[in-house]
Order: sequence, then structure tokens, then C-alpha cells
Amino acid sequence: MQEQTQIFGIRAILEAINAGETIDKVFLQKGLKGDLFSELEFALRQNSISSSYVPVEKLNRLTKGNHQGAVAQISPIAFYDLENLVMQVTESGKTPLFLLLDQLSDVRNFGAIIRTAECTGVDGIVIQKKGGAPVNGDTIKTSAGAVFKIPICKVDHIKDAVFFMQASGIKVIAATEKTDDTLYDVSFTEPCAIIMGSEDRGINPSTLKVVDAKAKLPLLGDIGSLNVSVACGAFLYEAVRQRML
Repeated sequence: MQEQTQIFGIRAILEAINAGETIDKVFLQKGLKGDLFSELEFALRQNSISSSYVPVEKLNRLTKGNHQGAVAQISPIAFYDLENLVMQVTESGKTPLFLLLDQLSDVRNFGAIIRTAECTGVDGIVIQKKGGAPVNGDTIKTSAGAVFKIPICKVDHIKDAVFFMQASGIKVIAATEKTDDTLYDVSFTEPCAIIMGSEDRGINPSTLKVVDAKAKLPLLGDIGSLNVSVACGAFLYEAVRQRML
């Protein structure tokens, strides 16, 4: 099983970017200056690669080598192009089912969702380039290897994916408590994409405004919410149930 690897050193990371490596995230040392460091910052912005500024102690924990103030995490998978994937699925003759994850942050939730998505025949998962959980060793393990079996796409913003889905004739359904409709009131039999929100904030309010339908799970106990991977499983299997009728 391929694990996520690391590249350390400013020049080495620049070379990886220029070589087209799939870089998931770069950790940069806070307060570092210099022309080469500025060149790396520019390359990260130009290529929309997620980065964060961290204390040098974190970089020292990530690698025992001479990191020069920068450590990159290389994704173990290659990401798909959303437009090509949607076109491919649409032209295949099957009824598309996509899953959009709005900045899900926990890698184990992410892995569990990937596993369920693969088991329920989801055609592709869409995540945001920044702010979400990475595809790393924990994701691979929790997904039971499903991460290598289902296409995953990255977009600048989940709303970009929503608009593209809608333009492609795919209905976008948000899993949210901010509605009176349950998932049993919504049709999943037509081409559709389900959006799941982050663990703490849910779906971005601006994204909620542009979806085609909203649905919630009926909660009969005292706890006000479900774990996002469990909720996602309920939505996906309702889609399966409706499509098998």
C-alpha cells in the first residue's frame, strides 16, 4: 500500500512542483525570508497548492532532515479533472451519483466516507483544494484501500463544482439540518450530487443558497447530530434504495 511521502527543502519542493508532482500540502516556517523562499511562496499560489505557516518545531517533528523551512506532503493518488470525469460518467449511460465534501477536516471521517462511497457506486468525490482533510496514510487505511478505486477531484471552491454539476444536468442536494424536508422526501433517482458539510460548521451558507434541494436525517433521540461519515452513509444508501426500486 502506497503511503504519503514527504519532500523537504525549498529547492526540492520547487523542483517537485515544476515536475508536476501531486502535492497535497506544504508546511512553511513562520517568519522565514529570502528570495528562494519567496519563489516557493509564489509557485504555491500559482499552482493553487494548499500551504500553512507553522513554527519550526512542527517542521522538526515532520522530518529529521535539513528542511530549510519547508516540508511538502505528496499525495499517494493522482486527482481527476472534474469536467472530464462528469463528461465520462454522463456519456457512459448510467445515472450519475457524485459526492461533494465541503471542507471535511478529519482524515478518518474522510476515509470512512470514501469506503462507503465506493460500496454504494458513487462515480466520483469532489473536495476543495484548501481547508479539507488530506489523502494520507490514515485516509488510505480507514478507506480500506477504496481511495485507489474511486475518482477524487479537487476544485478551488465547492461552489464551483455545484455550478458545474447544475450546468451538466445534475441535481445538487445538500445534507443539512436547515430544512423541513427529510432525505425520504427527496428524489435521488435522477442524476444527482450530494453535498456533505464539515464536522464543525456544516455546509458553507453561500453554497447552501445555490443548491437545488436540501434534506436532513430525522433524529429521534436527544443528540442533535450524527457523525458526518454515518450521515453520509445514510444518504448514499437512501439513493441506492430508491434506484433499486
